[in-house]
Amino acid sequence: MGDDEANKERLELFLKIGLDKRTAENALVNAKVTANLTAVIKEAGVVDGCNKTVGNLLYTVATKFPANALVHRPTLLPYIVESKIKNPTQLEAALSFLSNIGTESFSLNDFEEASGVGIDVSVDQIEHTVTEVLEENKSVILEQRYRINVGNLCGQVRKKQPWADAKLVKNVIDEKLYGMLGERTAADDEKPLRKKKEKPVKAEGVSHSHLFLDPAFAYCLRVHTEIFFSNGTVWRPHNSREKLESHLKATRGKIFTRFPPEPNGYLHIGHAKAMFVDFGLAKEMDGCCYLRYDDTNPHAEKQEYIDHIEEIIQWMGWKPFKVTYTSDYFQNLYDLAVELIRNGYAYVDHQTAEEISEYRKEKMNSPWRDRPIEESLKLFDDMRRGLIEEGKATLRMKQDMQSDNYNMYDLIAYRVKANAYFVCLTCHQFAPHPHVGDKWCIYPSYDFAHCIVDSLENITHSLCTLEFETRRASYYWLLEVLGLYQPYVWEYSRLNISNTVMSKRKLNTLVTDKHVDGWDDPRLMTLAGLRRRGVSSTSINAFVRGIGITRSDNSLIRYERLEYHIREELNRTAPRIMVVLHPLKVVITNLDDGLRMDLDAKMWPDAQANDASAFYKVPFTNVVYIEQSDFRTKDSKDYYGLAPGKSVLLRYAFPIKCTEVIYGDDKETVVEIRAEYDPKKTTKPKGVLHWVARPTQGVDPLMVDVRLFDKLFLSENPAELPDWLGDLNPKSKEVITSAFAVPSLGSAVVGDKFQFERLGYFAVDPDSTPERLVFNRTVTLRDSYSMKGAK
Repeated sequence: MGDDEANKERLELFLKIGLDKRTAENALVNAKVTANLTAVIKEAGVVDGCNKTVGNLLYTVATKFPANALVHRPTLLPYIVESKIKNPTQLEAALSFLSNIGTESFSLNDFEEASGVGIDVSVDQIEHTVTEVLEENKSVILEQRYRINVGNLCGQVRKKQPWADAKLVKNVIDEKLYGMLGERTAADDEKPLRKKKEKPVKAEGVSHSHLFLDPAFAYCLRVHTEIFFSNGTVWRPHNSREKLESHLKATRGKIFTRFPPEPNGYLHIGHAKAMFVDFGLAKEMDGCCYLRYDDTNPHAEKQEYIDHIEEIIQWMGWKPFKVTYTSDYFQNLYDLAVELIRNGYAYVDHQTAEEISEYRKEKMNSPWRDRPIEESLKLFDDMRRGLIEEGKATLRMKQDMQSDNYNMYDLIAYRVKANAYFVCLTCHQFAPHPHVGDKWCIYPSYDFAHCIVDSLENITHSLCTLEFETRRASYYWLLEVLGLYQPYVWEYSRLNISNTVMSKRKLNTLVTDKHVDGWDDPRLMTLAGLRRRGVSSTSINAFVRGIGITRSDNSLIRYERLEYHIREELNRTAPRIMVVLHPLKVVITNLDDGLRMDLDAKMWPDAQANDASAFYKVPFTNVVYIEQSDFRTKDSKDYYGLAPGKSVLLRYAFPIKCTEVIYGDDKETVVEIRAEYDPKKTTKPKGVLHWVARPTQGVDPLMVDVRLFDKLFLSENPAELPDWLGDLNPKSKEVITSAFAVPSLGSAVVGDKFQFERLGYFAVDPDSTPERLVFNRTVTLRDSYSMKGAK
């Protein structure tokens, strides 16, 4: 059946219960409301229709029933269908009662008393009560007339007659107010003047506490999700009181989260957001966060990645409560897989990957789905013992191949990883798994292992990005059939940044195919690359905090927004210094050859004259170097650089005036400038240039290498392009090997950061040697984010 036909049938079903067409059509727009309302109609047994009053109440149940009490929904519905609960007031009280009860059992007498079952409030009783309330408020009514708060009057009536029909109460109040006040006048419709409220000051930063409603949120007896099966069955997984008591005993009531990276590559800035969520929530709530390596694919995993992950987490400022590995639980996982088979919830399958994909597409069961349990147990043991080749068998969970959720199509639980080891002809030893050695040749899948290990580690909040939302059903299905404690799952939007790629597969391609210079290439958004570029962990965390934690999954954060936070920090922390990238020689003809003046240059814009530590010495001699781009042979009004006959100020030094231009052999290239300086500083030129001087006669200035980086990709979203590698920016890296720097820069060490005046912020690269320093440009001085409001 196509989607259009299915929606048409659902619309007819909703109209049968008396919903107006607009409400019914709006329900179809929301997949969750559609599913809930369909389930409620079927549970209530009114698929052939009912009166409008009952139908509207059922719609309220579908949209407002408390998630923590879904096990009691079948108890409520007959009361509505049989008109024992017949108005919204009663239903609201019933829902409130069930919300407080949660999944616990209750007395029907208590429920009926709380819901007003059997109590009929007549029109005469309503009129009598309304008259009482209006008499009590008569003076205020006569003063405010039709500006009186009718809602407040209705509330007073409800206190006296809690089970009176709210709509009828409102109608009676309106009628009696008209009797007291007569026709409305123009004055009645005038709005009273209101004083403007001052806006509260917003606190800076992002709180994680919105991830749950109260500190006991993860522990309450709530239904975590609803699993809809194709046969009409609905599961509502939740923790029993016994499981929660055991969980609370283990956690002592603390929040437990986990950061679970796969050790198959270097972490990128998206992981920085995950760390901020996982470690940040635990820290804010005085809880604990595991670092758990999701090491279930030894073919892709390396000790190098494991070591990197632990080191980079510490660099990012986070401290794990404990470091664990999914492989620590391999025996537990295997035992639970055997239990799954024994209980009829898993089977060994021999379909190829292509066949599995095809059968899933057609919603067809595997030919081996109903094989005997004992047969699957034996085959699974053969898999464990290495008797079955890779690709010849998998263990699959027996879920629901007809489900509307693709992630319930009998997901793979275990597979043979023969290419994860080799057999030595003489010693028959397996090549080791990075953590557990050669004990296993079958490995659990993410879908099987992740939720189980969350449960075994007593995680309270399993936090992940939105692409995993459709896996909720599978997550809770597995924990439910195994009878394990169920953590609370919450998804948030992943971090997407423009002009880069974030998938591990694409990053691995860039590295292995040498499109970049390793995992820590400064052009990559890996945390190692950003660190090498000169970005600090505090600016990364400030960026993540600034974008917030939301469930909006379609936003692309512009790269300039990250640059803004980097620049904000470096502007406060990076000392200023002068470097010339493309030197042009300037000979000062009225300064004696061999004379050297040591001038004071500011390391900080607000340097105080009496603070010697805020200055560095810069030599001034008769040979200085300026940027080639700071000289033109033809001047113009909007140009502040040097030109023939024009003066500029050399920063921290003196004004100079160009007196002669020396050209190369081609008669076009400028190779040298002759100039005179103004020792008394009587001229006041507008242009100010940075410069570097030859320290002594015949000795060139300190020469350094400088690497300038630009965006790695030309397009904002290269991941969406079929030929994403074709979008690589050929000018993303420029290496300058003959830049000149002031002498004081020679003492810089790896990791030091500076502002090269007028050029940007730079950091010392690990490729530096005692003979030659190498600098990476971290970010330019231009702030396009704050100027343009980049998002």
